[in-house]
Amino acid sequence: MDHEVTSRPSFALLTVSLDRGEAVRAEAGAMVSHDHGVDIETNATGGFLKSLRRAVGGESFFQNTFTATEAGDVQFAPPLPGDITTLDLRGETVYVQSGSYLAGDAALDVDTDFGGARTFLGGEGLFLLRVAGDGPLFVSSYGAIEAIDLDDRDSFVVDTGHVVAFEETADFTVRRVGGLRSTLTSGEGLVCEFTGSGTVWLQSRSQDAFLSWLIPKLPTRSSSSST
Repeated sequence: MDHEVTSRPSFALLTVSLDRGEAVRAEAGAMVSHDHGVDIETNATGGFLKSLRRAVGGESFFQNTFTATEAGDVQFAPPLPGDITTLDLRGETVYVQSGSYLAGDAALDVDTDFGGARTFLGGEGLFLLRVAGDGPLFVSSYGAIEAIDLDDRDSFVVDTGHVVAFEETADFTVRRVGGLRSTLTSGEGLVCEFTGSGTVWLQSRSQDAFLSWLIPKLPTRSSSSST
């Protein structure tokens, strides 16, 4: 399976080239185009129960599997402007922020990982997909994406809205920024503190921060104009 990521300002497009018999699985709605010799099958990945758990994690019930009956290309794009990064897994496990999973080799196991209270406390959308196995995994970001190596750091703190993915070797906890009052007034809210080893992938923009900026500026109907 070959692939190419093309980028322009505020735009990224993933092209996956499949040989006959190869397959790639993508989040529902991610497809842009595909060649004639590529079949699409929509399924509940891992069965109904696993798909239900994925839905609770903010992901859709279903994914699309694209299988090549003859060599051809499939193109994917994320819903938000940003980057696409390839993580080549070789028996490894990574955790991907809900919404950053774009596509991956059909042989990869994708499941929602319930990390206990530390996951659910991530009110800014810190629900994680556990992706394991062998093959390429494609993750997207809102804005630019940057890889941070934890090996030379005692700890590393990231706003939950800027987490894209991290390796299983990294330990993390979710906590508030200071006390409740500073959480409400600082605009930061909840953060992840990473320790251990491995890589953390960050995005330069936060969807929640953008919505917090945008929503107050949207026009509203005055009560006098209502009928």
